[in-house]
Amino acid sequence: MKRLTMSLDDDLAEAFEALVRSRGYENRSEAFRDLLRQDLSNVRLRDRPDEPCVATLSYVYNHHQRQLASRLADFQHEHHDLTVSTMHVHLDHDTCLETVILRGKTQEVQAFADAVVAQPGVSHGELHVVPMAVHHAHGHDHLAPAAGTSVKRRRPAR
Repeated sequence: MKRLTMSLDDDLAEAFEALVRSRGYENRSEAFRDLLRQDLSNVRLRDRPDEPCVATLSYVYNHHQRQLASRLADFQHEHHDLTVSTMHVHLDHDTCLETVILRGKTQEVQAFADAVVAQPGVSHGELHVVPMAVHHAHGHDHLAPAAGTSVKRRRPAR
């Protein structure tokens, strides 16, 4: 592990300290590593759209919207190569929440998410993407978070 020393202006340092406290980090190093991982992930996703990723797409929709539930299900079937799993939750008499786990090329996953969220009756769409690297092991491929971009689980804020 390498040690880095940084200088920050007072306002930025205070804002960073507030972030560390609000997110419940035990130290500044953990917070900085997570911020750096996130930025490296964003750069990789932007610069390498043909590389693999895993993602979750969550969205809310009105199931009374004409044929919307059917269109969403058909769209997932049409993209069965990307769609790993779907969880469906009834929020009330009119509204559903779905979370779709996706796996594939970054640009294809983004296009899928954009098409779903653009459907009339769909709202609150959010895509979370993790860039992946392919590792060849014992005769088949494995996906693992891309080097330098793995996202560590954060403890809940206290």
